[in-house]
This record gives sequence, C-alpha cells and structure tokens, in this order.
Amino acid sequence: MDLIYFLLIIIVVLIIANIRIVPQSKAIVIERLGAYKETWQTGLHVKIPFIDKIANTITLKEQIRDFPPQPVITKDNVTMHIDTVVYFQITDPKLYTYGIEYPINAIENLTATTLRNIIGDLELDETLTSRDLINTHMRTILDEATDPWGIKVNRVEVKNILPPRDIQDAMEKQMRAERERREAILRAEGEKKAAILRAEGEKESAILIAEANKERQIREAEGQAEAIIKVKKAEADGLKLLKDAKMDEAVLKLKSFEAMVNVANGQSTKIIIPSDMQNMAGLVTTASELFKDKESK
Repeated sequence: MDLIYFLLIIIVVLIIANIRIVPQSKAIVIERLGAYKETWQTGLHVKIPFIDKIANTITLKEQIRDFPPQPVITKDNVTMHIDTVVYFQITDPKLYTYGIEYPINAIENLTATTLRNIIGDLELDETLTSRDLINTHMRTILDEATDPWGIKVNRVEVKNILPPRDIQDAMEKQMRAERERREAILRAEGEKKAAILRAEGEKESAILIAEANKERQIREAEGQAEAIIKVKKAEADGLKLLKDAKMDEAVLKLKSFEAMVNVANGQSTKIIIPSDMQNMAGLVTTASELFKDKESK
C-alpha cells in the first residue's frame, strides 16, 4: 500500500510539474523525442514527462535592436560610421527556432552588409540627405532575407551618421558661411523693404499735404466768393431799400453834403469842390430852414 501511495504521489507531482500556462504574446515550441511536435499558443497545456521537451520560449511582441556603429565607405571614398536600429517581430516560432542559428546575430550581420552595399552606391552628400531612402531599402532587403527565419522586419532607422572629423569641420564651415549668406540676404531685403516703405510713406505724405493745400485753397476761394456775394447782396438790398423808401434828389444831395463835411473834417489839405456847389449851397439853406422850423416847434 505504501508503494502504491508513493507511486501516486510521484505521478501527481510529475503531472503538476509538466503543466504549462502560456501567457499572452508568448509561444512555446515543443519537441517530442527530439523532433518538432507542436507550438503552444496562449492557454493551458500539458506535456508528457520524459518524452516532450520545451525547445524554445518565444515572445511575439515587436522587438528593438540597436546595433553598434558600422564603418562604411561611400562612393566618393569617405569612411563613415553609421549605427542602425531595427524593429522586428517573430511571426513563426517554428521557423525562428529551426531556421537559423543565433538569429539576432544573423540580423546584425545582415544589417551591416546591407548598409555597406547601399552606402557604397551613394556619395557623401547623398548619404547625409537620403535617410528615408536608406531606411526603405534596408527594410525591404532585411524583411525579404529574414522571412525564412520566421521574422518580420517592420522598420529600420539610421540612428547616427558620423563622417570623419575633418569632413565635419568642413561641413560646419560651409553651414556657417551659408547662414551668414542668408543673414546678409535677409538684412538686405529688410533694408530694401524699409526704404520702399519709407519712400511710399513720403509719397503718401506729400500727396496728403498737396490735397490739404488744395482743399484749403478751395475753401478760401469759396469763402471769398461767398463774402463777395454777400457784399453784393447787401449793396443790392440797400439800393432796393432806398428805392422802396422813394428818396428824392434833395435827400441825395444832402447826403453828398454830409460826405463833403466829413471829408473837410479829415486830415486832407486839399478839397475838390463839385461844379454844382451852388445847388449844394441852396440845399444847405433849405436844410438850415428845416432845422430852424424843427427847433421853433
């Protein structure tokens, strides 16, 4: 009985030890007697003790590998160091396990050789300005080459491009000269625009001043014309009033005499006496009699 209990305990322990739970985004490759048996996906699985063996546990998530800089030579014989970042994902655990030995090292070496081939067809300036082209070519070549290994290359990025120090110094001087040239152009354009705006402002100011003078002269002329019209109108109204008042010749002569008196009282040293002074004397006598009659009354 004790032996039976012991055997049962051993069997239960073996069963428990061979139960596996595969988590999400994981896969397990199972071998039976040294040959591929199956691939366990997410869920609960039990393997046969001493017969089934876990060959590989693989993550199905996207992985990133940042490879160290690789020396490459451009078409114009410039040696540069370029490091790349590869984004890949395992799509077939069986092929990944049995397709190639050390697949990550294989991807690194394949990346280095592919990069050398691509850069060898480009000159220095093209290399520095064609990152997208390099990334696209490398991704296409790597994805096709790693397909038999159960690997999907999603993206390849050129991280750094490091030319020789003397090339970097020459590039910095060139960039500095280009910035200075752009600065000079911008300064000249700014001065040109400022001069144009200043000239346009002076032109508009002169136009406004001329228009203001023109308006002032028009207003003055209109004011003088209006004043002349009013004076003439006043004279016409005065003549009309005299006409309406029916003033006789005697009154007009009296007014003329008063005007002569005012002239005599002035500072003039010469007085011109009209030819009809006798008529005016008679008018003065008449006027004196009129005044006397008014006083006696």
